[in-house]
Amino acid sequence: MNAAILFDIDGTLVDSTYHHAVAWHRAFTQVARVAQVAPGRQGMDVPPLWRLHRAIGMGGDRLVGEVAGERAERDHGDDLRATWRTEYLDLHAEVRPLPGAADLVHRLAADGLTVALASSGDPQFAREAVDLLGIARDVTALLTSDDVDSSKPAPDLIQQTLGRLGDVERALFVGDTVYDVESASRAGIGCLALRSGGFGRAELEEAGALRVDDLPADLIGLDWARALSTDDARSGTAPA
Repeated sequence: MNAAILFDIDGTLVDSTYHHAVAWHRAFTQVARVAQVAPGRQGMDVPPLWRLHRAIGMGGDRLVGEVAGERAERDHGDDLRATWRTEYLDLHAEVRPLPGAADLVHRLAADGLTVALASSGDPQFAREAVDLLGIARDVTALLTSDDVDSSKPAPDLIQQTLGRLGDVERALFVGDTVYDVESASRAGIGCLALRSGGFGRAELEEAGALRVDDLPADLIGLDWARALSTDDARSGTAPA
């Protein structure tokens, strides 16, 4: 069986979710301050940090409108994304791998499974995460926000990744947000969810996750052949 395991990156393999939330909060604060005093610019409220955290997992193309409304996206979206990137550059050196992440990827590849990464994040930060984890030799494909027109929870990123892999008979996605679960479901594959991005077990299960664990380390030793061989992995129903 030609099978693939696809991974999200932020909050799934590296512990970066809250760094992204802080970077977005700083970006909103800076852009709002400039907009307040700039002639002809529309003012903007700064979303609370918890609200920004809840949107991490979406791509930047969706996040601004989600947390601040379409007017903020129209008037400030590009400035916010550029400022977020600058702010995250100041934080990303603090990001560390999540426990078991590298070991999990190494073992899957050693067992003959195809491993690919599908992240709605910035391609530079995705590549740096791969280097940090030391998994470049184990990863067959890496797709990011630059490869699709619409980010998660749209299915495009996962669909494009599967297309890049070619003849894949079975696949599962591993992510950490409800957007990952929804994206995988819309792409026709099941999702194993981790709580390491800050979403709760109940909401991940309600979104349709096949199973919920805390960390990548908890998936080491999983019977992947069984998880992949069931038709339920594609229908979004957990195997009995």
